[in-house]
Amino acid sequence: MSPDQKPSRKRLMLLGVGGLTLAALLVASGLHARTLHEQSVTAWTEAAAVPQVVVFQPKPNAAGDTLRLPAHLEAWSQAAIHARVSGYLKDWKVDIGAQVKAGQLLAEIDSPDLDQQLAQAHARLIQQQANAHLAATTATRWQNLLASHSVSRQDADEKTSNAAAAKADTEAAAADYARLCALESYKTLRAPFAGTITARNTDIGQLIKADNASDPELFNIADTHQLRLYVPVPQNYAAVIHTGLEAELTVPEHPGEHFKARLIGDSTAIDRRSGTLLAQFVADNSNGELLPGDYAEVTLPIPADTHGVSIPASALIFRAQGTQVAVLDGRNHVHLQDIHIGLDLGERLVIDQGLKPADRIIDNPPDALREGDPVQLADASGGAHAPKA
Repeated sequence: MSPDQKPSRKRLMLLGVGGLTLAALLVASGLHARTLHEQSVTAWTEAAAVPQVVVFQPKPNAAGDTLRLPAHLEAWSQAAIHARVSGYLKDWKVDIGAQVKAGQLLAEIDSPDLDQQLAQAHARLIQQQANAHLAATTATRWQNLLASHSVSRQDADEKTSNAAAAKADTEAAAADYARLCALESYKTLRAPFAGTITARNTDIGQLIKADNASDPELFNIADTHQLRLYVPVPQNYAAVIHTGLEAELTVPEHPGEHFKARLIGDSTAIDRRSGTLLAQFVADNSNGELLPGDYAEVTLPIPADTHGVSIPASALIFRAQGTQVAVLDGRNHVHLQDIHIGLDLGERLVIDQGLKPADRIIDNPPDALREGDPVQLADASGGAHAPKA
């Protein structure tokens, strides 16, 4: 081997060792980068597995609240006018919407059959009166003959008995005549009280049958100067109803307008079918804006309750264990707390058992949340605070 070849081989060896070293460094760097990436992914996965939650603290219910309930309005007085005598409608005097006074004539019924019955009863009464007069005179004469021993006592007693029977027949005929006279007065239909005609279901010449429940009423009248407001109050809120309570109501046909009503009584019993207490209010309607039969929405004031706290309904958890909320401890771990709802106000609830004002409660808790789970607290900037170890 020549002297020139020895250095060349040495350089090749050095280059080979350098290349191997460089390759090892590159492999080591790649493995380190991959390890760092895996650790980063693992940390991100673990952080993402811990849910982010929004918490709040319950508020004391010391300021009171309001309760909104459906209700309906009815006329202060309402009557369906039916016929008491049969016949044909002779004429009607008022139509729907008419304002009438008490005793005002509404319609007249032509009843020839009743007229003939009344004439027959009058004639029978006159006949019975004549028979009674004759029987009384005869009995008096026979009593005088009995005093002179001209007739027997048996015959005199029979005449006296006949006179008493004739008097009773007269009274029966008079009662029948009075009954028909009373029916005769029902040929004219009159308003039982002052109000508004809300229905007319008859017309001239229509055949009318007395006391027929299957036929509609001839007229309907309603006194609407003030209205009765009936509010079914759920049992949980029955304590809200008290003497002097005032309510505010709205009706669909007057959006944005509010009307006042005053409590005048309640049913003092819970309806088993609906679980409600029926409360009755009175609302002034002197201007006629409210209509009987209206659907209404009523707002009732709820007094302050220093024993309860208020939370949003979105915090509730409904599971087999009952009604619960998720409360956080000092390490941001979840504890499922049993509660009792004192008042359900729709979007908010008054809790009278199970919570304290200092508790931290999760709003809109995830469905998969379990007892002891760690959580992160979401802040206003969208970040999160990890749970404490």
